[in-house]
Amino acid sequence: MQRFPDTRSSAPRSARASLRQSLLLAGALAATLAGCAATGPSAPSAPPAHPWPGHLQALLPADVLLLGEQHDAADHQRLQREAVQWLAARGQLAAVVLEMAESGHSTRSLPQGASDAQAQAALQWNDAAWPWKAYGPVVMTAVAAGVPVLGGNLPRAQMRAAMADTAWDRHLPAPALQRQHEALRQGHCGLLPETQIAPMARIQIARDARMAQTAQQALQPGRTVLLVAGGGHVLRSLGVPTHWPDGLVSKVVLAQAGQAQAAIKNDANMAPTADADTDSVIGTPALPPRDACAELRTQWRPAATPP
Repeated sequence: MQRFPDTRSSAPRSARASLRQSLLLAGALAATLAGCAATGPSAPSAPPAHPWPGHLQALLPADVLLLGEQHDAADHQRLQREAVQWLAARGQLAAVVLEMAESGHSTRSLPQGASDAQAQAALQWNDAAWPWKAYGPVVMTAVAAGVPVLGGNLPRAQMRAAMADTAWDRHLPAPALQRQHEALRQGHCGLLPETQIAPMARIQIARDARMAQTAQQALQPGRTVLLVAGGGHVLRSLGVPTHWPDGLVSKVVLAQAGQAQAAIKNDANMAPTADADTDSVIGTPALPPRDACAELRTQWRPAATPP
């Protein structure tokens, strides 16, 4: 199974607003959600009966635990919330780092009884890009447990500089960089000009670097930082883990919609299939079918000609 291209193919919600701007800016903003996973081809089914999040115990100890999601799969945000609950209840959670908020913002100053509005303000939450109804429960579970939530994403204001920084072209080995480029082509349905591929890959790599930096700054001895991001960002050969220093121990869990039956078949005792990029793959029910490329073509039509 080739998982990485699958994690990029659904149209990100945040692109709906940004695509009204120039194609260049639209491409940059689309990269911010390039970790999205493809929606499944079959109708929703009953969720698999597996002992999540207790399975996390088998992955610990770890300095950082990365949970890769498909952004439009509600089951994946549920898994995240349950992981926060489970780790916090055991005193094992150092912090939660989110792709969904920009670095430099956090809930550290909030009391455990803080409101949703206070948490959104502290994180400078962009609800148009990342619906609070999806991620709010994850954030507020951590806040209620006294665990800081940290924005991990590269700030939007820094994306243009990242696009122009050719030093990022040398971060990944050539085969991995080509894989990154191909994922961007497929994830944007072949609509991006070829000249945009390398600059957008630089943004992707810079974003991974910022998330890695944020997680490292939150490390605590004997505890685990939970990092939540799109599936493409957590892969060991391409994403955040490529920026770790020597000695940092991380584990990667990838949630995949539409893989519920495979997860049950391969793991009656909850030892999900994995590969060199992941330590565990958690199957969740398939999502309703949709033609993400048709949606993206419609959204991008007004911006088809660069200014």
